[in-house]
Amino acid sequence: RQYCVNPSANLNDCLAKGSAAVFFSATLLPMGYYRSLLRGEKDDYAIYAKSPFDEKKRCVLIAKDITTRYAGRNEKQYRRVYEYIVKTVHARHGNYMVFFPSYAYMNSVLSFYREEDFDIILQENDMAEAEKEAFLKEFEQTGRKKSFAAFCVMGGIFSEGIDLKEESLIGAVIVGTGLPQVGVERKILMDRFSEEGRGFEYAYIYPGLNKVLQSAGRVIRTENDKGVVLLL
Repeated sequence: RQYCVNPSANLNDCLAKGSAAVFFSATLLPMGYYRSLLRGEKDDYAIYAKSPFDEKKRCVLIAKDITTRYAGRNEKQYRRVYEYIVKTVHARHGNYMVFFPSYAYMNSVLSFYREEDFDIILQENDMAEAEKEAFLKEFEQTGRKKSFAAFCVMGGIFSEGIDLKEESLIGAVIVGTGLPQVGVERKILMDRFSEEGRGFEYAYIYPGLNKVLQSAGRVIRTENDKGVVLLL
């Protein structure tokens, strides 16, 4: 198959047919990265809009004693991640999402799960549309005796484009930095942008942090929402 490493030239050909275009997203950060891939023109007008959400309604917590590096993955780390999840969902009764870097990592942490801790649902590979709808309907249930947590994969179908407003979702736990797995595409990207001194950033860092931002963005969806984001 063909892989477009930098789409800016092709996009420019399309955009030239119109008089103006607006690119809008809550995660167009860093601006220089997206500007180079979407248009490649340094003089394009850019604006950062102030968030309408009150920061006092969002609690961001960071744990620095977790690593998702392959060399550091062991039972002790998985157990520590699970303990953080338990503490978070017990702090306030409600619905949570936990985002993992991969299915393998999710299953390793899942091995410590106990039914008495909280209710749980798991994202699965290649879910049909009906399965996705059933998954999201779990967040509409009321009267649960325990907190509820959905175990998901970062960058997957539930980490963007879904609106779980107000009490439907009150927190997210994000495990790791979302860096893509090493592979052929990453090597191609890294080789291409290394010519400009930005290989690792373009191939790994920016795509990874975008996944983190997308996952964290599930928590606050309206001006009335309150919630917590725990970054492990």
